[in-house]
Amino acid sequence: MYAIVETGGKQYWATQGVVLQVEKLDGAVGSTVTLDKVLLISGEGSTTIGTPVIPKAKVTGEIVAQGRTPKIIVFKKKRRKHYKRTKGHRQGYTTLKIDSIG
Repeated sequence: MYAIVETGGKQYWATQGVVLQVEKLDGAVGSTVTLDKVLLISGEGSTTIGTPVIPKAKVTGEIVAQGRTPKIIVFKKKRRKHYKRTKGHRQGYTTLKIDSIG
């Protein structure tokens, strides 16, 4: 059985026991998170597709870790204009272990 869920503006393919790295979610390590935007559930020979989401469907998971990705340097320059800008960005993420699909 698998499901496609949406969180943080992105879609993820989730099965029971899989570990996903998603956009930052609030919660401490070890707490349970419920994802309500389930777009598709498939299993036992049947597939249910939401329009756009499946009502009363949810995917629960446990927060395994909270972290930040490596720094990305953003550099802008316009030649011969004495214009240079340097910025750095680190995106926050949450690592989830999917417990159940219902």
